[in-house]
Amino acid sequence: MGQTISFKRPDGQSVQGYLAEPAGGSGPGVVVIQEWWGLNAQIQGVADRMAAAGYRALVPDLYRGKVTVEAKEAEHLMTNLNFGDAAGQDVRGGVQHLKGQSRKVGVTGFCLGGALTLLAAVNVPEADAAVVWYGFPPLEFVDATKIKAPLLGHYAIEDVPFPIATVDLLEQKLRAANVRFEFHRYQAKHAFANETLVGERKLPMAEYHAPSADLAWRRTLDFFDRHLK
Repeated sequence: MGQTISFKRPDGQSVQGYLAEPAGGSGPGVVVIQEWWGLNAQIQGVADRMAAAGYRALVPDLYRGKVTVEAKEAEHLMTNLNFGDAAGQDVRGGVQHLKGQSRKVGVTGFCLGGALTLLAAVNVPEADAAVVWYGFPPLEFVDATKIKAPLLGHYAIEDVPFPIATVDLLEQKLRAANVRFEFHRYQAKHAFANETLVGERKLPMAEYHAPSADLAWRRTLDFFDRHLK
């Protein structure tokens, strides 16, 4: 189990977040970025799994305490989020905070957090590696020439909110800028790694798919092990 902490953004403002640390208390760091639901128990669980794998995992509270289980409210919260501020201040502040004790720090995020992970790869020079789970911002905001850290991407072939055709265009942009990246495609819907999206909780466009989730998680840990440890 982790704990709620406060850390500083580059502009000096304080942000709360959920910090989970490995048993020994030390290790590389990973900033974990929420889906559109907010800093809920599910994303805390992702941080806990990262900690169990030997990483100090920090989830910034992008919605400042607001959490929802309703898709319409989640969409409203996401729409009102300043993505540039979230990536350049909240996420960067999280990376800088972890760098206080960890030599290397990565970034990973899901859905909304996946889009922010790409923006962080562009705008957070302190990040040493990034793993994107089914998300991207409008491609005009991805200045691939600024991405220096290696990038891993997990994308769903049946994804409606983040179409796979746009992933193809993103790959072209990254390749043209000589970014070190590795993208994988999974026969699944959006949010396939969210284990709560089953039964009555699954959505028409989003559903948990265990085989894809397990494979993507193994690839993520292998990637971070190679670039952060």
